[in-house]
Parts: sequence; C-alpha cells; structure tokens
Amino acid sequence: MLPAGYVPDATDLAFIASVTPDPEPAVLAIEADGHRDRLPIVDRPTGLLLRALVHGRRRIVEVGTAIGYSTLWLALGSGPEGRVVTIDPDAERTARARGYWRAAGVADERISVVGMPALDAFAADLPELRGPFDLAFIDALKPEYGAYVDALVPRLAPGALLLADNVLYGGMVAGRSGFRADTPSEHRSADALRAFDAAILADPRFVATIIPMCDGILLATYVGDGR
Repeated sequence: MLPAGYVPDATDLAFIASVTPDPEPAVLAIEADGHRDRLPIVDRPTGLLLRALVHGRRRIVEVGTAIGYSTLWLALGSGPEGRVVTIDPDAERTARARGYWRAAGVADERISVVGMPALDAFAADLPELRGPFDLAFIDALKPEYGAYVDALVPRLAPGALLLADNVLYGGMVAGRSGFRADTPSEHRSADALRAFDAAILADPRFVATIIPMCDGILLATYVGDGR
C-alpha cells in the first residue's frame, strides 16, 4: 500500500533520469537551443513517452511542429518505416527543425512538413493528411484543440492513439490556487482546454485518460462507434 499522501517528487524524478539512457545528441541540441531561445518544446519526459507509445506505429500526424523536438521523438520511436506528417505555418522554425532531424540521421522523406495553419490544412484535404493515421499528437493553439480532433477523427485508423499536450495548462484548467489565468488569452485557453478534456473523456469514440505528468497529457485510444 502506498504511504498516505504520496506523490512522486524531485527525488523520484531524479531516480528516473538516472536510469534512463541519455538521448541522441540531436535531441540534446534541440533542448539546449529551445531553452536558450525560450521556444515552446515539450518536456523530455513527454518526448520519452511519445517515443515509447509510437513504437510499432507507421503513420503519424503531429499538429504543431515548432523547432521539431516532439517530431524527432516521434520519428526516432517509429523507426525506419515510420512516416510523420507535421503541421505548422512557421516556415523559419520548420526549416530549423529539418536541420535537427537531419543531424539525427532521419531521412527527409520520413518527415513531411505541411506549412499551413492546421485547420486550413485539414480543410484543404491535402493528400498527405488523408490518413489513416496510427497516432496523432496535438500541441498547438489551445482554443483549437477540439476542432483539431474533429478534423482528425475521420483520418484515424481503428486503435489509433490520440495525445494532446498541456491539457492541465499549468494548473489553470483546474483553477488551482495560485495558478489561475491572468490574461484574456490564458482565460480563453484554460476554458477551451477544460471543455476539451471533458469532451474527450466523455466521448464514446475514445477510451481516454489524462496523465498528470509535466503539463498534463491526454491519452486516448480511438475505438470508433463502439468500445
């Protein structure tokens, strides 16, 4: 039985880090550059989770590339046969990302970049976004998460995994004391994520949960019309 009130803390996280092999040099390079330039990248534990979950899956779609950190984890985890389509309108960042992917030895043809806002890209019915996809990862504009899922569902294979990052949004979704939204943008994002979390957890097309790690990761298996 767990001790009452036990929650993993920095000691536990340090132990996990001590027994986890160091990532590839290209991963470390993106981490260093992302932190230096204050760019939005997922935490390393999220990257490790993506790598573990994507193993054995061949067709992956990512909404939100930034400088390609999570994209790289997905490409490394899916192996030589994996193909990732990643969507982001920022050409400067995605060009930078391509350099990191090449440094990691990932062939250009394994990662396709769609340089458009995600909802526009889905509406355009581009061939590379028709699916079916085995895994979808969302980490982009928070108020659009629900619309992303609406666009993704027809493109998901049975049994596909859906992951979404930042679904606890720094404690603001739950209204945690001391972590409440301050700006109109934060309020919009927190409200949208709160509704998104509730909707996916209640959606019969998914078997879903929220993993309380990092900034909250929603993990769902697509089961279609029946469980």
